[in-house]
Amino acid sequence: MPPQIYHLIAFLFAAVVVLWTTPDVRNIGIKSGRLDKPNDRKVHQRPMVRLGGVSIFTGTLISLLIVWWLGGFGILPPEKEWQIWGITLGGIGFFLIGLADDLLNLSAITRLVMQIIIAALAWKVGVSIDFLSIPTGGIIQLGWWSLPITVVWLVGMVNAINWIDGLDGLAAGVSGIAAVVMLVAALFMQQPAAALIAAALAGASLGFLRYNFNPAQIFMGDGGSYFMGFTLAAVGVVGLVKTAAVTAVLLPFLILAVPIVDMSAVILARLRRGKSPFVADKSHLHHRLLRAGLSHRLTVLFIYSLTLWVGSLALAIAGIPSGIAYACAATSLLSYTGWKVWKHSRQS
Repeated sequence: MPPQIYHLIAFLFAAVVVLWTTPDVRNIGIKSGRLDKPNDRKVHQRPMVRLGGVSIFTGTLISLLIVWWLGGFGILPPEKEWQIWGITLGGIGFFLIGLADDLLNLSAITRLVMQIIIAALAWKVGVSIDFLSIPTGGIIQLGWWSLPITVVWLVGMVNAINWIDGLDGLAAGVSGIAAVVMLVAALFMQQPAAALIAAALAGASLGFLRYNFNPAQIFMGDGGSYFMGFTLAAVGVVGLVKTAAVTAVLLPFLILAVPIVDMSAVILARLRRGKSPFVADKSHLHHRLLRAGLSHRLTVLFIYSLTLWVGSLALAIAGIPSGIAYACAATSLLSYTGWKVWKHSRQS
């Protein structure tokens, strides 16, 4: 069986499991009263179940187990197979933190401490940034700096994805697009382990959009956003940063530029106002676009096109065949959606 078939299997099974289980998860949430109620900071107008992350996590995990049962891990060298389980175990840890927050409403400091612990354990089992490939500078070994840099990257991306989860379908769509781009990049760089996880996460994220796109029937909650944020960050480390290609260090940051820049801008804005960076407000990109007069759907679609654009730039920089053509097509799409945004903001 061609190795790429396993990636297709991972994608399809993850999507099917999510499509199959999400209605049941929603019904369980309604019956148990686990609802996210509207307030001044939130956009939704009616109570919503926020346990969709259970389906995303289940779909991703089951698809990887099916690939393992079919022998898909046999195509990997032992160290790569171990990296898959390292990412999987770390994903389980972050999912459980998010699920506990969904159910018990943990404090910010409690969540942060638990995130740092799980990220450090993931670093211990091989999900680590050990060196950086610098243009004109060769390879720089990080030594003991590997631990703090890896933890900051993993924890930062977990919260970046969590913070953009403010509109129907936004975090799921952005994560799905980023996962597809990482899948293509990892395959091109001959990193099948990272590609398998990216394929499973892409299938789960895009399958979840069936119930999460506006008007949403269910939210993913912190369990889903934490799991997807960690998995994307870990795939970026294992599949891209660990390769010796000079441009590899730039790719995860470029692919995930939208949530990274949004989180950074929000933190700086809060600090300038003398507020804690952990106190939620309406200063995110999607909030500003809504205030500019855009509809819910147009806001989400514009951010999708922005994510696809930076992802296409990453593919072009990586030297993937037809990468420049993809970048040109994505630029055209972004130009069109940008024009629609400008038009609507002028009319409001």
